[in-house]
Amino acid sequence: MFVKSSPPGTLVLALTLLLTTPVLLPAQAKASNSVSARPAHVTEDFTEARFKVLQKEGALILVDVWASWCPTCAKQQEVLTQFRADNPGVPLHTLTVNFDTQKEWVKFFRAPRQSTMILYRGTKQVWFAVAETRSEKINAELLSAAGSK
Repeated sequence: MFVKSSPPGTLVLALTLLLTTPVLLPAQAKASNSVSARPAHVTEDFTEARFKVLQKEGALILVDVWASWCPTCAKQQEVLTQFRADNPGVPLHTLTVNFDTQKEWVKFFRAPRQSTMILYRGTKQVWFAVAETRSEKINAELLSAAGSK
């Protein structure tokens, strides 16, 4: 409540701030304070159904075991974003497994920790890496797998 001694315009300013300030839900607030919110290039969260469809199609699939609070994951996302920009013709499907909430899939893929990347060509696993952030290594593995239909 405002006191009579409030400077003129205080009520207008307070109402303006109240009406224009976005309200974050607890999950959004946590994400906004994390190392990296959501990887920009990711279009799909991991689901078993989508993974099976892509495998059946013989697609190039990168399973990315990721956590919002992980600085190594953030670096990997930078590398993957640059890879996509430099190689728009590579049909790479990235499926992210949330390390914190999808423990069943973390175990399924035998990911020892967040920042694990597993690359598949259809049903065949062609690469497995933990905490790899060197762009030349990641790019070489993705390009190699993309060429091996």
